[in-house]
Formats: sequence, C-alpha cells, structure tokens
Amino acid sequence: MGHPAEKPRRATYADLEAVPPTKVAELIRGVLHVFPRPAPRHARAASSLGIELGGPFDHGKDGPGGWWILDEPELHFPDPASPGDVEAVVPDIAGWRRERMPELPETAYFALAPDWICEVLSPSTEQVDRREKMPLYAREGVQHAWLLDPIQRTLEVFSLAPGRDWARAAVHRDAARVRVAPFDAVELDLRVLWAT
Repeated sequence: MGHPAEKPRRATYADLEAVPPTKVAELIRGVLHVFPRPAPRHARAASSLGIELGGPFDHGKDGPGGWWILDEPELHFPDPASPGDVEAVVPDIAGWRRERMPELPETAYFALAPDWICEVLSPSTEQVDRREKMPLYAREGVQHAWLLDPIQRTLEVFSLAPGRDWARAAVHRDAARVRVAPFDAVELDLRVLWAT
C-alpha cells in the first residue's frame, strides 16, 4: 500500500528573503516564483515609462502631479489561504494617488495596494504576470493595470470592472501617441518606450 501524496510545503516570506539579490522573487498563493533580472529591452521600457510618467504625475512638471510613481516596489497583501502569511509581488512600476497615500511608508514594502500597476512582459514572466499577478491585483482593488510588451511593442490597458474583474480598455501599438487612464492628462508617445 503506497503512502498518500504529501502536500507540497507552502513557501513563506523567509524563503523569499533567501533568494539571492541577483534574482527577482515573488510569493503568490504560497508559491515562490524566482526570475532573472530583466533583460535590456525590458529594463529600457520600464525605465522610459517611469521617466515619462514621473515628471508630470509624480513631480508635477508639465502635468497635474498628485502621484507617487515608483520602480519595482515590493507589495505585501494578506494571503487568504494562510492567515498571518503574506503574498509579496514586485510590479515593474506602480503608482499611488497621494490623496490615498499622503506619505511613503517607513517599511521596505507597501501594504496599501497601488492605484495603478504596470508589468513589462518578458518570455520568462508573462504567464505569471497574466495568470497569477493580474488576478491578485484585481482582488486587492488596483484600479488600473498596464501590460507593456517591448518585443511586440504593445501596451495593453485594463481597468477594474465591478466584481473585481479586469476589463481590457485598449491595446496600443508601435509608435502610437496615446492618452491612457489614469494618466490621460498627458499624451504618451510609445516610441520612447521601445529600444531602438
């Protein structure tokens, strides 16, 4: 008679902390995901988008201000399957309206869900970004999500619909000049996001 299959051990935050700093680690539903650091096109797209949004929305230069725009913030959400544990994810870029978060926290992570996230897709992260992280962001009430693909040169725009489901608002491509919620006060030239 065989032994019953052992239930896999849920990863913990301690497992995440043990990952070498040369990797990106995230903890979702008790599963530890470890990825290589972003490739140059990925890093270029994320950096360029942060620059484009940071001036008008974070610093208020030629724009409305009122946001914190941050690269790779660590987000902690309660793990509903394991009370007392957290799910920890690191979006490529995230933004909080200052009216919701007047000051940055003193912790090394954010417990308050952002108002907007952007994930820059790569072959090693796309499935986790779409299938694991997007539902988590919806569950936590993130209102806007962008998926940026520097290889396909696309920007997918999502807004949170009633019932905490994502509604895809638009897909923009190549050299489009667009106004995209929640940053539609300023036109975004997508050409600056793609490495050339």
